[in-house]
Amino acid sequence: MRRLLVVAVALSALTACGKPAEETRTAKVATLVSPSASASVKASPKAQRPRERLDTTAEEFEALLGPYNKCMYDHGGMVKGSTIAQERKKAEAGPAGVSGTQTEKFEAANKICEPQYYPLPPWEKDPANPEAKDFARATVKCLKQKGVEYVEISEDGLSIALGGDQNDPKSISMGLDLIPGCERDIAAKK
Repeated sequence: MRRLLVVAVALSALTACGKPAEETRTAKVATLVSPSASASVKASPKAQRPRERLDTTAEEFEALLGPYNKCMYDHGGMVKGSTIAQERKKAEAGPAGVSGTQTEKFEAANKICEPQYYPLPPWEKDPANPEAKDFARATVKCLKQKGVEYVEISEDGLSIALGGDQNDPKSISMGLDLIPGCERDIAAKK
């Protein structure tokens, strides 16, 4: 099989050498891609999910949510004109804020749409990244070096907890201000 392929390629190269320049320009090149391989790449839901960056702004994140919001609307999980945050609040409010049917519609639509369209976290914070916990530890170290007293890694090993048991407002405020800079500095070093 392999020899036959090599012979076929060699023969096509030889015949192409003898053709005038005009004919070789219009010739099409055959590729060896199976239809099932290209179809599986296109059908992959994860390939459609955008990835958030460490420096993503609120406006950019809203733009990333566009396909997710459209999917939620198409599957009855959102009311036209509402935002995903508003719909999540309604769903979390339960019977007092929304009917059970609306909550069920939201949850059913979210099960379909989130795995396909909801933005993935920045790679540095993604649980799928084997170095994400190291990134969190480095961020905590940076914050402590900048004077944030009560800061630690949350139980999930990826999130940053500010304020400690004391719920220290100074640590929370400083941490929220300093986290983006520390994350950018750490990411730039890698």
